Amino acid sequence: MSLTGGIVLYAVLWFLVLFVLLPIGQQSQADVGQVTPGTPAGAPHEPKLKKKALWATLIAGLIWGVIAYVVIAGVITRADLEAWTS
Repeated sequence: MSLTGGIVLYAVLWFLVLFVLLPIGQQSQADVGQVTPGTPAGAPHEPKLKKKALWATLIAGLIWGVIAYVVIAGVITRADLEAWTS
């Protein structure tokens, strides 16, 4: 895995994990009963983005580490993938 490939893989994993974490534990303004004028009632009350970004960083780092190990150590090679398709 090249440096660029590793960075791209981490960025993709980070955003994927963040988008999975965003709706977890979310309450809308209508659920709480505090709708700010000019916003839709379904808007998040407290999105807690810093906490979710930190969790996304940690989880994406763990997943990236596993994938990087598999690729660098040669646990699964390109030849193995080609053998599965035939």
